[in-house]
Amino acid sequence: METIQVVLDKELLRAADRAARKMKANRSALVREALREHLRRLEIRTKEDRDREGYARGPQTGDDIGAWEAEAAWPEK
Repeated sequence: METIQVVLDKELLRAADRAARKMKANRSALVREALREHLRRLEIRTKEDRDREGYARGPQTGDDIGAWEAEAAWPEK
C-alpha cells in the first residue's frame, strides 16, 4: 500500500471519523472502502452511458426484438 495525503474540511473529517467508528474501522479503511465504491459506481455509470448512447444511435425495432423471442422463450416441458 501507498501512503497519501488528503485535505478535508473539518466537518467532513468529523463525519468520516464518526462513520469509521460505526464501522469499527480506522479512517484509512473508511476512505479505501468509499473510494472503491465510488469507482465501482463510476464504472457502472460509464457502461450505462455507453449503452444509452448506443440505443440512441440505433434504437431497437420490432425486427430486432423478434429475433430474440425464441432465445428468451421458456422451454416446453
